[in-house]
Amino acid sequence: MHVLFMAPNFPVNQRFFVRALHQVGARVTGIGDVPGDRLDPELRSWLHGYEHIPSLANESALIDAVRRVQRREWVDRLECTVEAIMLPTAKARAACTIPGLSVEQVILCRDKYIMKNFLREHGIPCARNAEVNNEADAWKFVREVGYPVVVKPKDGAGAHGTTRADNDEEMKGALAEAGLGHPRAKVAIEEFISGHEGFYDTLTVNGEVVFESICHYYPNVLEAMRTRWINPYVVVTNRVDAPGYGEVKVMGRRVIKALGLGTSPTHMEWFFGPKGLAFSEIGARPPGVRFWDLYCWANDFDLYLEWARAITHGAAQPRPSRRFSAGLLSLRPNQDGRIQGYSGLEEVQRNVGRWIGEVHLPPVGSRTADVGAGYMAHAWMHVRHPNYDECRKMLDYIAATVKVWAG
Repeated sequence: MHVLFMAPNFPVNQRFFVRALHQVGARVTGIGDVPGDRLDPELRSWLHGYEHIPSLANESALIDAVRRVQRREWVDRLECTVEAIMLPTAKARAACTIPGLSVEQVILCRDKYIMKNFLREHGIPCARNAEVNNEADAWKFVREVGYPVVVKPKDGAGAHGTTRADNDEEMKGALAEAGLGHPRAKVAIEEFISGHEGFYDTLTVNGEVVFESICHYYPNVLEAMRTRWINPYVVVTNRVDAPGYGEVKVMGRRVIKALGLGTSPTHMEWFFGPKGLAFSEIGARPPGVRFWDLYCWANDFDLYLEWARAITHGAAQPRPSRRFSAGLLSLRPNQDGRIQGYSGLEEVQRNVGRWIGEVHLPPVGSRTADVGAGYMAHAWMHVRHPNYDECRKMLDYIAATVKVWAG
């Protein structure tokens, strides 16, 4: 099988998809926005070919690149695992008659307004929402629904660009931050649902879930991305078969069926609170911040390899061990500036070091990132433990003990 793969070199875990495809015997041609001679030797060794285009978001350049490859040899699949370029990739599939996610499916999985209206029509509980093109639309929604509300880009990922408003003054600021009124701004507004936030991920093959995982945010994403002193974490449970998760798994399968997703990773956000379980959003892609790496480490298996088997052979049989719960802990600097040093690392290593996996510590002297830049934009570490509750206690302990000093 010949697979075209978008952006094989960045983000860093993109190479693992290429490695897995190569490992199962696929010929892989990469399409990227860096010259081929800048790819490292290991990545090049996994590639059958490579097409360089100036921008992966340039639809015409992407279509031309795909057609150049098609003139040389048959192409079976065009795969993309990066949210920002899902749509141009789908348009290239359509133009070049390659199987995979359609333009319509990608739009449903990226445009939050269309997505929630569609799923609400299919009986999936969602927050009330609206597309707003001007301030009058926004204020009309607020007067009907009441505060609090959330203002966000229609095609954003995670909490990027998302702002909560609890009163008129905050609403004005949220609309300005979202760029409402700018010709290219696409803004959605929705009621804020209180409760606990998590996500449900799958590998789905021919419409059937063959792997699933459930994760929890501590605290919820919006609070985590806006509060400097919090060292937030996300933890994957190894209790996925506990009765309390049944409703999440049922809802997830209903969403996948409604969207007609065939063979694809999925990443689905949910809330559970006083109003019960509610769908938040879905991406037809793996989760961000290299969470598949955490799934592999926690479950003693290679999820990338199972994905590659699904793509190339139309079947996969993952056997996750569920041996560990595992978390990604983000460690924020105390202020903006440059990293001056760390404290608490020796104590943590001494007390719980055997449960710590990969660690990233930006070097002293490096510039800090914005608080809301993301879970892996700062110092971070992977932690695992056989017991979910102990894993959480450990993450809380490390979050309180390790300090990142900047000035």
